[in-house]
Amino acid sequence: MNVLVTREIPEAGLRLLESFDVTVLSEQPPGRAELLEAAHGADGVLCTLTEKIDAEFMDAAGRSLKVVANMAVGYDNVDLGAAKERGVVVTNTPEVLNETTADAAFMLLLAAARRLGEGERIVRAGEWKAWGPKMLLGPDVWGKKLGIIGLGGIGEAVVRRAKGFGMEILYTGHSRKEEAEREFGARYLELNELLQESDFLSIHTPLTDETRHLIGAEEFEKMKSEAVLVNTSRGPVVDEAALADALESRRIFAAGLDVYEEEPEVHPKLLKLENVVLTPHIGSASIETRDKMATLAAENLQAVLSGKEPLHSVNP
Repeated sequence: MNVLVTREIPEAGLRLLESFDVTVLSEQPPGRAELLEAAHGADGVLCTLTEKIDAEFMDAAGRSLKVVANMAVGYDNVDLGAAKERGVVVTNTPEVLNETTADAAFMLLLAAARRLGEGERIVRAGEWKAWGPKMLLGPDVWGKKLGIIGLGGIGEAVVRRAKGFGMEILYTGHSRKEEAEREFGARYLELNELLQESDFLSIHTPLTDETRHLIGAEEFEKMKSEAVLVNTSRGPVVDEAALADALESRRIFAAGLDVYEEEPEVHPKLLKLENVVLTPHIGSASIETRDKMATLAAENLQAVLSGKEPLHSVNP
């Protein structure tokens, strides 16, 4: 069977596909034309969040296509409706990246609050002349209120880290998480209340039509002026232009972003602001976690092409 791997992935995943005729695209990331051409005759596709797997792609692959194994938790890059119409199984890689992404979220939270990026730029530019009692002051993290939007696996992993900082946990989502409330003392609030009470806001919700621009100009107006926003979920959950305006006007104190609306493009105003920490979508970028993601994606693909149930299907 023919398997298309759209990006260069860790060897741990490729080794599991040795029984198939595997094509790994050389252009990184692949252009649309190359992607569609390479799709022809594929029985299975192992892709990443950067590739748009839509009806056009599936039609280019043809009737042989049986599975799209997405090497990510989110699958907003895959058209599930088109997959259902064509009988294509779509899988993802949940849970294996929870802890690593939570590390990244807390890294951004601390860096934004304590103005790490600004400080490093000052040192590297040779502009640090002396210690000063009012230099680069930021809010404490210890003991503050952390608001979580989306208390799933990654959100809970962030909460575990926050408890080590004595933080009070607030959260919102589609439903109450009573077990988390008992374990962490978390308090459920509607979104508007969460925005008003939180000192730090960390976003962990998937991208859907409902969550696109969930946080925009109106929401920033409800937040504390000393609040810090962190986003490691998907860029379009936050209105990037509205965030840039809120940061520029000091409507909120700072932000830490690992994801963007038009990746790899970043809103030009954000690039000029000092009170935002910007990282290039590295939330799951540890050696161990990327190995696990590649392995799980390959196992999902292998299972479907062998006539078995995948470990994680998003359209069963």
